[in-house]
Parts: sequence; structure tokens; C-alpha cells
Amino acid sequence: MAKIKFNRKEFEKEIKLTKEIEEKITLFGTSLESLTDEEIEVEILPNRPDLLSLQGFIKALKAFLGKETGFVKYKVNKPEKDYSIKIDPALKNIRPCTACAIVKGIDFNDAKIKVIIDLQEKLHATVGRNRKKLAIGIYPLEKINLPIRFEARTPKNIKFIPLEETRELDGMQILQRTSTGRTYAHLLENLDKFPVFVDAKNKILSMPPIINSDETGKITEQTKDVFVECSGFDFETLKKTLNIIVTTLADMGGQIYQMNLGKMATPDLTPEKMKISLENTNKLLGLDLKESDIQKLIPRMGCNYSDGKVEIPAWRTDVLHEVDIIEDIAIAYGYNNFIPEIPKVATTGAADIKEKYKTKIADLLAGLGLLEISSYHLIKPSEEEDKNLIEVVDSKTEYKFLRPSLLPSSLRTLAENKDNEYPQNLFEIGTVFSKNAEAETGIKETENLIISLTPGNFTQIKQILNYLTKNLEINYEIESSVHPNLIEGRTASIKINDNKVGYIGELHPQTLKEWNIKMPCSVLEISLEEIFKILEN
Repeated sequence: MAKIKFNRKEFEKEIKLTKEIEEKITLFGTSLESLTDEEIEVEILPNRPDLLSLQGFIKALKAFLGKETGFVKYKVNKPEKDYSIKIDPALKNIRPCTACAIVKGIDFNDAKIKVIIDLQEKLHATVGRNRKKLAIGIYPLEKINLPIRFEARTPKNIKFIPLEETRELDGMQILQRTSTGRTYAHLLENLDKFPVFVDAKNKILSMPPIINSDETGKITEQTKDVFVECSGFDFETLKKTLNIIVTTLADMGGQIYQMNLGKMATPDLTPEKMKISLENTNKLLGLDLKESDIQKLIPRMGCNYSDGKVEIPAWRTDVLHEVDIIEDIAIAYGYNNFIPEIPKVATTGAADIKEKYKTKIADLLAGLGLLEISSYHLIKPSEEEDKNLIEVVDSKTEYKFLRPSLLPSSLRTLAENKDNEYPQNLFEIGTVFSKNAEAETGIKETENLIISLTPGNFTQIKQILNYLTKNLEINYEIESSVHPNLIEGRTASIKINDNKVGYIGELHPQTLKEWNIKMPCSVLEISLEEIFKILEN
């Protein structure tokens, strides 16, 4: 959740606040937290970063209120001479992607500058995962010489005066001697080279995701034209974030210009089209809407609708599936207008037997001091070497495959928490997926258990397996085996009733290095299906 404060005077230039409007703001899904003579504070859900600025919020709320339905169409000008970015191939494993734009003709004042700075920081904290996933830079164009290069340099070859500093520092000194550098130094940890944006006269603009140059990285009331860049790891996320920023600047009176990034240009504000089924909508919402109702409701959520297809504006990052459009329809219809109904069936509720066993296993492990985690079912291609991965159709993110085991999810959790306190002893009970021609869908789903101890060794992880199986009254055997991610000689297969149900061992140093995990780690992963059969009998 993000709580945003808007200047009430600026807000009421567009929408006059009344009791009815205050209620509508909450019904829009943005809780009205407080209201004073000076400010209005609302809570924005993480899935709507396009509402984090006053301009974005007003635009969406006007549509919801029926004042200006559908989405605003912005003119995007083609790149002018030297409006280009050259990307250094050496950034591939450092910070490989960028999306950029130029916005001209903005009449900045204190209020507008505050909106842009607040939007930038909120996007850093939410979409950017505290700058880990993406970082944003906004620069006065008059102080920059085009074209621009995005390149990798050794810390000693990075020298500029950081924002709000008075002396020139090199890359490593910036991390050590500036407040911002110390806060975000972990994002460049263990890298031999750091990313930098450099102009045509070799003047460094910034060292993302850390800090801008004091000379070129600060907009003022005298600024009219700006260069905007987003850098990170997922190009789709960068494009959507850039779209949010440039449309906000356009709402301030700016004119948007594309920049060439080799074979493509950004920003691209072409709306995405998605089919929606009236039957699915009514089934999910329990309503009896007509086509004419859909035509009225969808535009109130800032989208366009025609002939069973929805046009989604390029700054909406939350619409990934038909269900997201149906949720929009529900909001526009009004949750206060839904009539609760008691199902006309007589049933006796009971806990699923497998859920009881899973709860028992979780309680046993929690009693040992292990922390339970829950992770997404999808993984990135780089997280698993299995060539038989099941790919998700039309995935909107870099997570494109169903996980064949829980190991990638567990390693990702350890990698993302490498700077937190140790030991980190984790377990997860979750679903894994494999191809199976006999299954109705061609995909078999099974429940697995994974335990990871960091720091940990084979003896410690085996002691936990002994404790677990003893309390479940299950006998098991182990035999030496190999696993691509574990150390040979410290790896074994786990067998129950002569059936191989999993593996146990210590992570190979190469695996630790690839995931950037600092401590030795032992893991075990078993399928719970065989255990369920034994417990049921």
C-alpha cells in the first residue's frame, strides 16, 4: 500500500470535493485516509502505480465519475536528430535495459516539481522494489548534449559531483561517502563495473540506481525540457513505468518525444487490446449484465470498449488477464450495489484430509524454529535448466514457466534476503508442475515440501528429516545420488516404500555463486503424495 498526499487546492481545480465525491473515492478502491483544508490523503493499492501522481489520480477518477470516460490519447512525436541511446553490451549482467524519452515545453513550478519527485520515489519504492528492479532519472535537457550512452565503467573511471554534494567522487567513493550511496550500495555489490548514463561530451549524468549528477540531475523552475530514463532488468516493466511518467509530464503541458534504442523507440503509448467475454463476466460477478452495460462500465475505468474487445491504456500495469478487466467492471458497477445471496445448497463443511496433514507437517517444522514461506508458481527461464519446462501463454512478465520443483523459489528467497540476519532456516509446502499425457490438461500438479538451512550441512538437514518422519511414523531410506545443484558425495535420494520421493544434500558452491548466496546451504525436497497415501491408510 502507498499513502499519497495531494494538495487540496490543486485537486479541487479539477474536482470539487463533496460528501458524494469523498464516498466515490473510496468506492473507486482508493481509501480516503484523511482530509484537511490543505491536503487530501488517499491509499493506493500496489497494482495501480498509475494513480501515484495527482495528474494520474485525477485522470482516473474523472473517468470513474463519468466526467471524462475512456482514456486520454497523447501525441507521441518521433525522435528528432540525436534523440538516441546507445546501450553498452557489457551491461548484460549488470543492469541491461533502459527505456527513455524526452518531454518538452513544461512550465515547472514548486508544486509540479514536488509531484514529479514524489512520483519518482513512490515508483522506486513500489514497482522498483526499492530501486532493485528499476531506477528512474529525470534531467534538465538544456544541460545535456545528445546523443546519450548507457554504459558500464569501472568505479575508478566514474567521476562526477553527486546530487547535493560539493566535491567530485569516484564510483566507489559515492557508495561509501554519500547517504544515498550507503543506502543502495548493496544493489551494486560484487560488481566489477557500474552502470552510468553519459552524454555526447562524456559528461556523466548519473550512476543508476544510486544517484544523479549535481550538475545535470536536478530540475528547477527554469527547466522547460527534460530527459527521462528508466533502467533495470525487465524491459516491459521499464516501458510501463516510463509511460506513467511521461503521461504525467504531458498532463502538466509537456510534449512527448521518442528516443531511439537501436531497433526500437520509446515511449510507445499504443494501447493493448484484450478480449472479454460477457458470459465470463456475469458468471464471475453473479450479475446479469448486458452488452450495453459493459459499454458504459468499462470506459468509467479509463479503458475503451468495442465489439467484445477492450483497449487498455499503455500506463496501466495491472491489467494482465480478462479477470482484471472483470474486476474493473465490478468497481465501476459498484460493490455497494451487489446483493448478497446465500447459496441454495445444503452442505456440511469439513477440512480436506490432505490440508490436515500439511498443517501437521508445518506445525512440526515451525516447532523446530523453521520459518514458513510462500512463493509464486512461476519462475524465470534462467532459474531452472530443465528443458521440459511448461511455458505460460502470453505471460506479461519475465516469469514465464511453471516451476518443476520448489528449489528455484527457495533459492530466490535466500538470495533476496542475503543481507538479513542468519541463520535463515526455511520451509515451503507448495505445488509443482510436470508434463503428463494422462492428465486431462496434460499437466500434473503435485504437492512438494522443501526445507533449506542457511548456514547448514548434510548432517543438520538429515536430523530434521529424521525428526519429521519419526513424528509422522514413516520409514525412509537414502542412497547416494547426484543432483545438478548439489555437491557430489554429499547428495542422496530419499526413498519411501522403494519409491524415490525426493533428494537431500548440500548446495554446490557454483550454485551458491550463481544465486549470490553468501552462506553454505543444505536442502531437502520431497513429494508429499507418497506420504499422504501412507497417512491416509
